Amino acid sequence: MNPDPTAHRRYRGIVGSLGYLVNMTRPDLAWAYSELSKYVQFPGKPHMLAAEHVLRHLRGTYTKYIQYSRDIPSTLRNVLWGAVDSDWAGDTDTRRSHTGYVLMLNGGAISWKSRRQDSVSLSTSEAEYVAASQCGQEVLYLREILRDFFVPQIKATCIYEDNLACIAMSENPVRRKYSRHIDIRRYFVRELVLQGVLRLVALRTHLMIADALTKSLPSTAHIQHREVMFGTRPFGPHETFAGRLLHEAAAAA
Repeated sequence: MNPDPTAHRRYRGIVGSLGYLVNMTRPDLAWAYSELSKYVQFPGKPHMLAAEHVLRHLRGTYTKYIQYSRDIPSTLRNVLWGAVDSDWAGDTDTRRSHTGYVLMLNGGAISWKSRRQDSVSLSTSEAEYVAASQCGQEVLYLREILRDFFVPQIKATCIYEDNLACIAMSENPVRRKYSRHIDIRRYFVRELVLQGVLRLVALRTHLMIADALTKSLPSTAHIQHREVMFGTRPFGPHETFAGRLLHEAAAAA
């Protein structure tokens, strides 16, 4: 059944406008935009209600924006870092997982992604590893851009990850029967780790800011992650990002 032309046109207009905002300044709406985009061809009443709900949220937060700061230690200024996450089989129609990552610089987000993966993952670790490989490609790109702007990244880029199996596979290229089917992505991420391009760092799930890019969260968690991405909240509930990064750098030395 084809949707009402007027409602269809309005829905497409809402989703298109949200897409512009998400790509430019609002990473916190990336997951909502990704979900609404699935139904652009045949939107129903529930989809329109969901789109209007996002508009109401936007109306209440239109003053929010990404803030970058120079009030950080000079040793940490212009240091690229990020977080990557994935759900598992979250799409009930295709059982594909959802990738979410955000890359930060000088206190605010500079690149982010929330997108359904191209294939079905057979385990949570595989879904997380697919997400890590996609994030790794963006890290490579941004490091090259920063080098062209005379801001080279001397140390490996810290990417926070909440799946220990994914971190272990990035550091140890052992072939196991439950992970051998993801060899290509494993070797890609493993090469980035060996070359000192990135380093996956364990992080507890409740601090994972990329979680807001993979699923719908309770308002408290969503606001916490949004404020970190916007640069208005320190990374972590009890310590600043600068302090955590210093700790990680000292541990790696």
